[in-house]
Amino acid sequence: MTTLKIGVLIFPTHKTIDPALLARTVEERGFESLLVPEHTHIPVTRKTPWSGGGPLPDDYYHTYDPFVWLSFAAAATERLKLGTGICLLPQRDTLTTAKSVASFDRLSQGRTIFGVGAGWNEDELVHHGAVYSERFQRLEEQIQALKGLWTQEPFAFQGQHVQFSASHSSPKPVQSPHPPILIGGETNHTLRRIARHADGWLPRARNGFDASANMARFKQVCAEVGRDFETVSTSVFGAPNDYDTLREYQEAGVDRVLLALRSSETEDVLKQIDACTTTLERLT
Repeated sequence: MTTLKIGVLIFPTHKTIDPALLARTVEERGFESLLVPEHTHIPVTRKTPWSGGGPLPDDYYHTYDPFVWLSFAAAATERLKLGTGICLLPQRDTLTTAKSVASFDRLSQGRTIFGVGAGWNEDELVHHGAVYSERFQRLEEQIQALKGLWTQEPFAFQGQHVQFSASHSSPKPVQSPHPPILIGGETNHTLRRIARHADGWLPRARNGFDASANMARFKQVCAEVGRDFETVSTSVFGAPNDYDTLREYQEAGVDRVLLALRSSETEDVLKQIDACTTTLERLT
């Protein structure tokens, strides 16, 4: 049976717990990781609906920059893995993102988990100069370019969406060959993209996650693409704090679960961590 890594996630807003306090607490309790999502801004107009249904939750309007927030968390801890879930890569400049991730990985001594995705909010993405219908193609090119910038010196890239001449990009990440790249999403297109370009799958558990069926589906896609399934991880994002469900995930071969914490007042977040710790102790 797979050893199940257990982490947490939270929307990093100015209305909730301090990042240093949260990171120290979850590290002391024995959690493996802490991930945070990203939104640069929320346009008033919205061409695409939020996948959670209903009004967009207030947390989306108040998120810190993930790498700034995570830096405070890293400075307060020693072992905790820290990352993005997800970094909206098509909204970002590739070269500056390569620098941010590599800098964070070196300063945290190799503790970065780089979760990425194409994003759902068309208005937000378009404000960054990206084309919504081409966001997945851009994401794939950016991943390829980031890998090159992190592992080669100098490196050039000429794609349809990302272009730069031979350049030096330093420092390089501590992790070899680079921080693990996890891609969010649940479609077969996403699974093929992961099998071809990434190190792991970051599916959401929001609408339920049939671990046995989904792991079998992922394994089949990897076989079709020619990727060794054993070289790709699965981290379930927003997994329920439920022992039986998490045991099913573990038995199906899920590598990591990320339990969702509400971005509430500090004392409430600490109580949530207490509840998650009880489940952690039963599973380890």
